[in-house]
Amino acid sequence: MMTETPKNEQFRDSIGTIDKAGKRSWVFPKKPSGKFYKYRSYVSYFLLVFFLSSPFIKINGNQFLLFNVLERKFNIFGFPFWPQDFHLLVISMIIGVVFIILFTVVFGRIFCGWICPQTIFLEMVFRKIEYWIEGDRGKQIRLNKQPWNAEKIRKKVLKWFVFFIISFLIANVFLAYLKGGDVLINYITSNPLNNVSTLISLLIFTGVFYFIFTWFREQVCIIACPYGRLQGVLLDNKTINVAYDYKRGEGEKGRAKFKKNEDRKASGKGDCIDCKQCVVVCPTNIDIRNGTQLECVNCTACIDECDHMMESVGLPKGLIRYASEDNIAKKKPFKLTARIKGYSAVLFILIGVLVGMLFLRNDVEATILRLPGQLYQHKENNIISNVYTFKVINKTTKDINNVNYKILSHKGTIKLVSDHDFIVPKQGLAEGTLFIELNASVLTDDKEELEIGVFSGNKLIETTKTNFLGPRSYK
Repeated sequence: MMTETPKNEQFRDSIGTIDKAGKRSWVFPKKPSGKFYKYRSYVSYFLLVFFLSSPFIKINGNQFLLFNVLERKFNIFGFPFWPQDFHLLVISMIIGVVFIILFTVVFGRIFCGWICPQTIFLEMVFRKIEYWIEGDRGKQIRLNKQPWNAEKIRKKVLKWFVFFIISFLIANVFLAYLKGGDVLINYITSNPLNNVSTLISLLIFTGVFYFIFTWFREQVCIIACPYGRLQGVLLDNKTINVAYDYKRGEGEKGRAKFKKNEDRKASGKGDCIDCKQCVVVCPTNIDIRNGTQLECVNCTACIDECDHMMESVGLPKGLIRYASEDNIAKKKPFKLTARIKGYSAVLFILIGVLVGMLFLRNDVEATILRLPGQLYQHKENNIISNVYTFKVINKTTKDINNVNYKILSHKGTIKLVSDHDFIVPKQGLAEGTLFIELNASVLTDDKEELEIGVFSGNKLIETTKTNFLGPRSYK
C-alpha cells in the first residue's frame, strides 16, 4: 500500500534540475562571491596548475603521474609501478578510497566542492568564461529566452568556440596522463597525419569533455557520480557538512521576510529572511534549508551568499555554515568517534604497509623459467644441462650495462645463447634464452632449487630462484 509523502519531504521526490514535466531544467546560478569562494578559488588555481603540469613533471626521470593502461605502466608521485607491482598499485588505490571515506565521514562531501576535477573545471573555468561572455544569472536567463538575433548568435558561438578549445586542451592533458608527456609533445611537434588513430582518439575525448562541461554539467554529480550516493552510509549526525541552522533560522514561527526595525526574536520569527539567495546561487539548484541532499556538493556558495544577506540586514552570520546535525540540534562540539578512529587506524596501517613495500621493492626484477616441454640433457663429463628463458625488468631511468648471471647456490655455469653480457634499457626489459649446466655429482635430488644472481659487471643487483631437473638416479 502506497503512502503519501509528507509535505515537508516532497522535495525529495524529484531533483532540482528536472521540471514538473520531467524535462531538463537548466540551472543559471548566480555568480558566487565571498570568503569561501575566494579560498576555493585559491585551492582550485593550485589544483589546476597541478592537473595541467603533472604529466610534464619528472622525478628521477619518471613522470610524476602516469596511468598508461595500454602498456600497463603507472607512475604515482614519481614512483613507477609495473605489472609485477600490481599489488602495490592496489594498495595505493585502497589507501585513496579509505582516505576519501574518512574525509566523507568527518567532513561530508568536501572533496566534491573543493578538490574534484569536475567541480574545479566547471565552476572555476567554464562558468567563469560563461559569466565573462554572457553575464551573470539575470543576463544569462534573458539571453536564453530572447530570439536568435545577432547578439545571441555572437555570444553563444563565442562561448561554444572557447569551450571547445579548452576541451581540446583538457583532452591533450588527459592523453599525456595515459601515454606520457613526452609522447604528447612528440605528437604535437610531428605531422598529425602520422598519428591518425591518436588524433581521432583525441577528438573523441574532446567531444566527451565538451559534452560534459557544455551541456551535462551538474548532472555528472547528480546522476553519473556514485560518490553522492555513498552519503547515505557514510554520513551521520556527527559529520560536518554545509548545513542550515534550522533552530536559529526557523525560530518559533518560522522564516519570514525582513522588515526594517523589527525585533525578530521578540516576534518569534527565525533569522532566515526567506530571500532564497541560497537557492539562486546553488549550482545544482537545491534549497539547502531542506537539509542534507544528494545533489549538494558542499561548494559553500550558499554560505557566502547567506552571510552577505545576514550582514546586510544586521543579523549574525553563520546561519548556513559548516556544522554537524548534533552541533545544530544539541550544540555539541565535534568529537572523534569510534568510526573515525577506526578508519584512521586502517589508513595509517595501509600507508605503513605501502611505505615498507616501496622501500623493500627492487629497481630490477628478474625471472628465470625452464623452457616448457624440454627435458634435461646429459652431456659429456657427467654434465647435466637445462634450457631456460629469462626476463630482466629495469624500473629505473638509466640503462643497466654488462648484465650477466652467476649461480650462487651451486657450483656450475650459465651460458647465454647470445654468448655475451647484455644491456637492459631504462624502464624496459631484456629477455632471451640461457643454459644452466651442473655436474651430476652436486645434485641431491631430481629437482633442485637454484639461486641465481643477476650482476651488472661485478655488482649484484638482484637474485632469483629457479628449478633444475636431473636424472632420478643421481639423488
